[in-house]
Amino acid sequence: MVAPTLRRIHSPWTRTVDIRDELRVVWSWIRRPGLARRILPELRQHLSGAPASTAYAFTLFVTWWTLRGVGDSVERRLIFSASTNLYNMQHNPIQVLVASAFWTQGQFPWVTIAEILVVMGFAERWLGTSRWILLFATGHIGATLLTVTAISHAIDRHIISVRVQYAADVGTSYGFTAVLAAMAFHFRGVVRVVWAGVIIVVLAAALWIGPTFTDYGHMCAALIGLAVGFVASTFWRRVERARAAKEATSATTTDPLAASVDATRIPATTDGPTSAATQSVSGADGRAEAALHHTDDRLDDASRDRAEHRHQ
Repeated sequence: MVAPTLRRIHSPWTRTVDIRDELRVVWSWIRRPGLARRILPELRQHLSGAPASTAYAFTLFVTWWTLRGVGDSVERRLIFSASTNLYNMQHNPIQVLVASAFWTQGQFPWVTIAEILVVMGFAERWLGTSRWILLFATGHIGATLLTVTAISHAIDRHIISVRVQYAADVGTSYGFTAVLAAMAFHFRGVVRVVWAGVIIVVLAAALWIGPTFTDYGHMCAALIGLAVGFVASTFWRRVERARAAKEATSATTTDPLAASVDATRIPATTDGPTSAATQSVSGADGRAEAALHHTDDRLDDASRDRAEHRHQ
C-alpha cells in the first residue's frame, strides 16, 4: 500500500490554470445579482488568504507616513541609511538588504500598495505565504547583489560616475518583478509564453532606451523569477510523475496477492452436490456435538447406577 503522506503532497507549482476558464468564472461572478453587496466579503476573503502581502502593504504605508512626519534632512538620511547602494553594501549589507524593501520615496505609494494587495496577494494565495516570501526575498536580494556587482565593475572601469555608489535605492520593485515573472508558470499554454515574453520585452526596451542601474536590476529580477519558476515547476512535475508511477506499481503488486487470497477462501454457500454433502457433514457433526453435550440422567443418579450394575 502506498504511504498516505505521498498522496497528500501537492505543490502549487504544478497547479496551472487556463486563463479563459478564469475569465469566465470572473465574468460569471460579476454578472450575478448583488455585486455591490458581494464585493466587501470577497475582498475580505482575498486579504485573509494573503496575510503577508496585507501586512507588507500596511508596513509600507507606515514607513511612508513616518517619512512625511520628519524634515527633509532626516528623510534623506533615513533613505540613505536603507539604500542598497555600493557604499552601504560594502559596510552593512544585511541591514540594508532587509530595510530597503520597506521604504518608498516620493508621494503616497498608491500604485505600489495596490499592486501588492492585488497582484502579490494573488501570488501568495497561489504559492502560499512561505513560498511567496522566499520568492520575493530571492528576487530582491539576488537582483540587488547583481546590480551592486555591475555598479562596482562599471565604476572600476570608469564607465559610470563614482557618485552612483552613494545613490538612493529603496523600494519593492525587484521582489515584485521576480514574483510577477514567476507567475507565468501559474498559467498553461500560450498564456505562459506571452506573459513571460511581455515582461522581458518591456524591461529590455527600458534598458535599451534609457539604461540605468535600476533597469538593469529589474531585468535581473525578472530572469531570477523565471529561473525559479522553471526549476520549481520542473522539479515538482518529476516528483509527481515518480509518485504516480510508484502508486501504479504498488497497485499492480498488491492486487494479485489479494486475488490469490480470495481464491483460497471457501465460499459460504454453494450450489450443487457439494453443497448437499457439506450440509450432511455439517448435520452429522452437529448431532455428534449435541450428543457429547447431552446430560445423561442415568449417571446423575448414583443409587440407580449401582443397582443396574450390581454395585453394593
